[in-house]
Amino acid sequence: MSDYVLFQMWKPFRKSLIKRHHFYVEQARKRLLSQFEDIEADANKAAKVWLEQNHARFDPDHHNPEDFYEAANDAGIEFYELLSDMREQTRLNITAGMFHEWDKQLRDWLVREIEHWHSGDNTRLKVWSADFNQIADLLESFGWKIRATTYFRALDACRLVVNVYKHGEGKSLTDLRQNYPEYLDDPLKGTGSVFTGPKYPDHTNLKVSEKQFQGFSDAIVAFWQDVPEDVFESQIKTVPDWFGKAILKDQNGQRHANKK
Repeated sequence: MSDYVLFQMWKPFRKSLIKRHHFYVEQARKRLLSQFEDIEADANKAAKVWLEQNHARFDPDHHNPEDFYEAANDAGIEFYELLSDMREQTRLNITAGMFHEWDKQLRDWLVREIEHWHSGDNTRLKVWSADFNQIADLLESFGWKIRATTYFRALDACRLVVNVYKHGEGKSLTDLRQNYPEYLDDPLKGTGSVFTGPKYPDHTNLKVSEKQFQGFSDAIVAFWQDVPEDVFESQIKTVPDWFGKAILKDQNGQRHANKK
């Protein structure tokens, strides 16, 4: 008796997904993040520009030269801080785009594989609307112990980072504080202040370093490399409740339609 393949990761398709991901990361670094490689020099230039634009205002009989140089230095510091913040926002934007693309590609693959052996809008829509943990439950029903992998932790952290970046305060921020506080910068850490510790940083303290960004990227690649090539019907003993209900709802709807 043959064993039907329910989900299949075609080798060329797997390679294509990984190639597209690498392209996104490489081009994001080249075209966007590279603009912030030397913000110290940019800040020094901003200070010089301030002096050039304000030198006509200098009156040696009434102004102290030190005051002008101090004001120029302040302008340079402000420019540096603004650029630094823009760099962090840019990296967070790139991280969000990277995660959302992976999430959409995963759900699209699941839906297309399901449509080979099942038809019905309820299941398709439920896969698209299921939350991260529900999708993980479905993958684990394959016999794939995804939650035991190191890359799952990075993907989960990335999900929470992206949610906090998009929504600010909320459950994702609470979960991020509790499970992955390393993505929340604590500006008062080490100062002895009573307002320091894991419960104080909020969404404005969200930060992803270059090393952490690379970790997210590596996790996505590791995930695609680990997707089982074939998932046979005999491997799936129990499906998540949400998935089983969606399948049954489609089947009941088809039976009802056939009776008409």
